[in-house]
Amino acid sequence: MPTAGLSPSRAKDFSRCPLLFRLRAIDKLPEPRTYAQLKGILTHTVLEQLFRLPPAERTVEQAISMVRPAVDDAVPPDDELVQLVAQAGGVEKLVDDVSGLVRTDFDLEDPRRLTPQALELWVQATIGGRRGAPTMKVRGYIDRLDVAPGTGALRIVDYKTGKAPGPSHNYEALFQLRCYALALWRSDGTVPAMLQLLYLAGGAVRREEPNVAGLERTEARLLALWSGIVRCARTGEWPAAPGPLCPWCYFKPRCPAFGGAAPLPPPDLLERLGLEEEE
Repeated sequence: MPTAGLSPSRAKDFSRCPLLFRLRAIDKLPEPRTYAQLKGILTHTVLEQLFRLPPAERTVEQAISMVRPAVDDAVPPDDELVQLVAQAGGVEKLVDDVSGLVRTDFDLEDPRRLTPQALELWVQATIGGRRGAPTMKVRGYIDRLDVAPGTGALRIVDYKTGKAPGPSHNYEALFQLRCYALALWRSDGTVPAMLQLLYLAGGAVRREEPNVAGLERTEARLLALWSGIVRCARTGEWPAAPGPLCPWCYFKPRCPAFGGAAPLPPPDLLERLGLEEEE
């Protein structure tokens, strides 16, 4: 049987609302792109290009010079994104917004002094299977994996183009990076020395030093979520879970909690989850 996988984003979707998870991860219903998403993609693109340059060339001037070409590549004249950008204020505003986010990175760190081991690194590892636990893969892309010269210690770095959450949400904010650290640990036994979130909209940094006990707790949480997904798949029940984020959910008109009707699950739902051969 193929081993199904779960990214941190989809894991959070299920934790927030099982129906949202199904519509996104299984039904794969399209959602319109947003201006915030476009800013995030462009900022990640520019910073990735910057860190592929020799250290001495990683200046703020060089980074800003990369923004306009990145925007032109992402928003060609005949693309549907043109209207989205126009509604948000136009191309010049988009260039300014992305440039501002890129500049903030230089306020938080000096790219010339860093040694990335990898950029946009795909990580994946199989977890579970012990003491009767289900088996699944945790997977995703790490924005940047730094290595410390001399010691070889690893630091997982992720850029966020929104504002940092309040202190009470710090633990949840780092869940994504803990999942990546878990994937590294389970794949080659390496526990990263540091997890670091850079919030470019407000110039905040969140850090955590992971350890084996913490990674085991993250693993247990993911496996519990996966057990819940399997249970929903077997019963065919994907309950909606109304909450404070519902007003911004694109699928709200389809949600039974708000008078809508969710589409029927796809007939190959179990196959998509890698469960079709289980008894």
